[in-house]
Amino acid sequence: MEFRTILVSALLVVGAAHNEAWPQTTGEVHGNAVEHTPQSAANVIQQANLAMPSAMTGGDAYFGKWKNQPRGERPGPVVLFLHGSSGLTLPAIEEWQKWLSGLGIASVAPDSFALPGRLTYTSPVDKAVYERIHALRASEVELAKEALKQAAWADPSRILLAGISEGATTVARNGDVTFAARMIFSWSCENNYFVEAHKTRVIADQPVLNVMSSVDPFFSLANPWLGNPDAKGNCAVALAASKQATVVLVPGAPHTLINLPYVRAITRAFLEMALASKR
Repeated sequence: MEFRTILVSALLVVGAAHNEAWPQTTGEVHGNAVEHTPQSAANVIQQANLAMPSAMTGGDAYFGKWKNQPRGERPGPVVLFLHGSSGLTLPAIEEWQKWLSGLGIASVAPDSFALPGRLTYTSPVDKAVYERIHALRASEVELAKEALKQAAWADPSRILLAGISEGATTVARNGDVTFAARMIFSWSCENNYFVEAHKTRVIADQPVLNVMSSVDPFFSLANPWLGNPDAKGNCAVALAASKQATVVLVPGAPHTLINLPYVRAITRAFLEMALASKR
């Protein structure tokens, strides 16, 4: 443990030097739609990735689109997962959802790209662009919550909110006390190029997990255009007032780290703890 801490510190110092010396780069913006229409709002859910364990279906485990879901046999825990800026095309998301299903936990990942002409970007761009996206993603949480209220297989007392990267920013900002827990993957809960202000919400008694790479290419000091020379690269400071926060820093991990064996082990332990009091 002591060696790991020293290694992380060394990596952050190198990143800080790069932040001062490397030139700022310019990204690109495509599309301009940032508000769902009635049709796209419906499609956000209908096109969502849904994974249901066999205990919920009463037969084979299911992985497919929400619109094709099987009849649920009994209510169980559900993770509402917000994808990153690459959408549901990232194979790691399907892999992670199937892994959750193997633990007896259903998951639904809404499709933010159901909105035609949706604004997309290659970082870095103006903060106002990101904030328009963050507002869109927040609206999708509400759409998914309403859909889950109608799903007989979703236990309303055991719904957890999770997300990665762009989606994780929305999770960190969400202050809904009805979620059983929150999981924030690959977002540091800090002021940087990605937000006007991080606006992390702390719910003292709500379990929250934050998992970060020590050299995350976007939200650590390894990023030369991070925009915050004092960044710590994780949510520890923002979540300091939480009574049930767990922050994990993984040395040398990639940005998409949800399927690393160590991260899965931490996630599984967190889920067991968060759901234990809800049974």
